[in-house]
Amino acid sequence: MRVGVVGAGYVGLVAAAGLALGGHQTVIAEANPSRLARLRERRAPFLEPGLDEWLRRAGERLSVVSSVREMGPRDAIMIAVGTPSGVSGQGDLTQVRQAVEEVVRTAAPGTVIVMKSTVPPGTGRELVRQYVAPARRGLAYVSNPEFLREGKALHDWLHPDRIVVGAEEAWAAERVAELYRGIDAPVLRTDITSAEMIKYAANALLATKISFINEIANLCELVGAHIDDVATGVGMDPRLGPHFLQAGIGYGGSCFPKDTRALYFTAAVNGYAFELLRAVIEVNRRQRIRVVHRLNTLLGGLAERSVAVLGLAFKPGTDDTRESPGLEIARTLAGYGAKVQVYDPAAVLPDSGGPPGSPVVLSPGLVRVASLEDAVRSAQAVVVATEWPEFVEADWERLYRLMAAPRVVFDGRNCLDAARLAAMGFRYVGVGRRVAPATGDADVAPASLAEGTGGA
Repeated sequence: MRVGVVGAGYVGLVAAAGLALGGHQTVIAEANPSRLARLRERRAPFLEPGLDEWLRRAGERLSVVSSVREMGPRDAIMIAVGTPSGVSGQGDLTQVRQAVEEVVRTAAPGTVIVMKSTVPPGTGRELVRQYVAPARRGLAYVSNPEFLREGKALHDWLHPDRIVVGAEEAWAAERVAELYRGIDAPVLRTDITSAEMIKYAANALLATKISFINEIANLCELVGAHIDDVATGVGMDPRLGPHFLQAGIGYGGSCFPKDTRALYFTAAVNGYAFELLRAVIEVNRRQRIRVVHRLNTLLGGLAERSVAVLGLAFKPGTDDTRESPGLEIARTLAGYGAKVQVYDPAAVLPDSGGPPGSPVVLSPGLVRVASLEDAVRSAQAVVVATEWPEFVEADWERLYRLMAAPRVVFDGRNCLDAARLAAMGFRYVGVGRRVAPATGDADVAPASLAEGTGGA
């Protein structure tokens, strides 16, 4: 099949490469000059393990152009552009509308427009009314939401849990289902608005599990329970499962924060108060603040204290810092007068010129450094915000010697060996964990229980 993809972000580029490897003649349109140049060299403009290899393997089945007009006749054109949050949390559909308008204007009769971007329920119906139907050229619109996880997107493309196809015309639904030939997954066919709602409902429910386990972690600290055991016991129930029950400092990234806010806004403008979702969003916001509060207490204030924040990518395996808990915590600490050194092995910050190579001042009191050792040197506290293997497997005995008293380790992902760090003398602070008190520096009064704050 002849397929076009508009947008070379995480979703669009993985989809284009996957479609080409699936045997479809695929062309991707990307207007950004720097991204376009990298794509023509068969290099992804962001970190996604294995994607460069997919781009090379796609060979002549995948071509790159700078605009929709250059695509030529296509059987299907997939739209995968950004839908960032607006001021009130609503999805900003500017790029989506521009893409649909251009596709409708240039597409050959009988083309199927496939919406891969995440848009609020009801959007597709409106786009059909405003753009597709008036064209009167036999165009069809299909909602085909994505369920790709950054860092594991290639696996998810090849092994999806389900393929959702929302369409009003049976022939259009059939054509979109054919795009996934060779992929063994159930296909759910529904209407356009239900397909849009499936995407939002799935992300909202996963975010709810994260915020729920964070609230349980907070309660564990108050009553003396151990969140690791609690989460394990809860996850053994097959009705609940173990996924997304890892307590920590909250969810981030390009999907959960944006999609939960957009769904809450959609409910509000339709006259419904989605109080459960409001609480999910608020719990996630509060988890990051609790880190700052806890450090303020443990360090006797934040002004002039030295703190290392490890992890700027919102999760390991990606360089994406959108809605990064670690970055928000670091900026908040610096705003309260702390001297903050941040380190991440891969994260790309728009205002820092890319991955670290030498120290970069991000703002007053906030410096990005080039190595883990540089980050923790002379630090009185460390916040592990992303569970990169480099941090989990680090030589913490050496890091102990590099740090200064009181040597607090705030394990924001519960990814470290709490008992081992406490035995080394660190003042270990987990998330709803109960550990032995630190036995190190004599000038620090040891705690009797785990010191934590909850978060995921």
